[in-house]
Amino acid sequence: MKEMNVKISHGSEAAVSNGGGGGYGGAAVSSSRVSSLLASKDRDYLLSPTGNQVTVSDLNEKIIGIYFSANWYPPCWNFNQVLVGIYEQLKSSGSNFEVVYVSSDEDSEAFNKYHACMPWLAIPFSDLDTKKALNRKFDVESIPSLVILQPNDNKEEALNDGVEIIYRYGVDAFPFTKQRLEELQDEEKARHENQTLTNLLTNHDRDYLLGHPTPKQVSVASLRGKTIGLYFSAQWCRPCVNFTPRLISIYDMIKEKVLVDDHDGEDFEIVFVSSDRDQTSFDSYFNTMPWLALPFGDPNIKELVKHFDVKGIPRLVILGPDGKTVTQQGRNLINLYKENAYPFTDAKVELLEKKMDEEAKNLPRSVYHGGHRHELNLVSEGNGGGPFICCDCDEQGCGWAYQCLECGYEVHPKCVTATTPNSNTNTNR
Repeated sequence: MKEMNVKISHGSEAAVSNGGGGGYGGAAVSSSRVSSLLASKDRDYLLSPTGNQVTVSDLNEKIIGIYFSANWYPPCWNFNQVLVGIYEQLKSSGSNFEVVYVSSDEDSEAFNKYHACMPWLAIPFSDLDTKKALNRKFDVESIPSLVILQPNDNKEEALNDGVEIIYRYGVDAFPFTKQRLEELQDEEKARHENQTLTNLLTNHDRDYLLGHPTPKQVSVASLRGKTIGLYFSAQWCRPCVNFTPRLISIYDMIKEKVLVDDHDGEDFEIVFVSSDRDQTSFDSYFNTMPWLALPFGDPNIKELVKHFDVKGIPRLVILGPDGKTVTQQGRNLINLYKENAYPFTDAKVELLEKKMDEEAKNLPRSVYHGGHRHELNLVSEGNGGGPFICCDCDEQGCGWAYQCLECGYEVHPKCVTATTPNSNTNTNR
């Protein structure tokens, strides 16, 4: 899954950032300017992974991806593997796509090691001026970053969010024009409007899900008319392993609540969509869960990740009884409202938010919490708060929170353990 990027300061330091350039921006690039971008007064070539020199002018008339990356940052390695696959697919089909690596490596040894894993060209590590100029020109604030340029006879501007596009659409995005991306967005919109449980969870080889005890098979058709949670998770992911027991508890409570209240015959079910790395890990993790699962390695898994644009796990996507998406914020709603979040609709969330606002009127405006040394102040999204990760339970939160104005520490109101100021003197958080 995609991770947070690193902000580039064009010096020796790096700071964590969630952002990156997006959309069409910057100047339109003609092939007559390819040399001015990628060459210097002392150099008219690029380096192949084996160290051979390739003349910059050979890239005229090509679609060029300028790839800002670094050996030392794991998310760059993650994206690099994806980009290599896309690049090789496009080259094997005879496309006019080329990639040029712009290094943020710490030394030439790291550069050579990383570039050897790439099938494309690179600006020489020693050409610091060209690398800095490209970072400035395309306003690169984070890595990995992929800026895509069209040939000179194409007047489209540079596409700055190539990483996002590659993750989302893969080879289908080629030739990376505005028109092609608009077509893909229209297709994506149509798929969401026409989605059903059948086209999401089945394929021509399988019309069932795994149940317990495995290898029990449960027909996807039997889930029609139910509210479904698609749980994107994996055993190797620590936040997933921490969240799963909480979700199991809430799942059991919702099932009991539905049984008691009947809810006009509706029911609730969860389907595990695994990102585990091997069958053994999948089996071990799934055996801790009381719900259903797609088989390990099933082709629908990649399609679901792409369809719901899942960049990180755990993620809980909620589908309504009609098979349409209700919300992609199921995890957050579970953390905030527990079993009361069911059936996760906008109307239900609105009622819960109003109730939370009413309850907040009775909360103290400030508290001392046993897990923190400073005074915490009650905030909401409207007065200095916003989405946060609770420093006590490590889960998401939004709406009301207790926040430290000195250091930014935030906790859910339900996680506060009230204490007196003197009792916090030995707490270092």
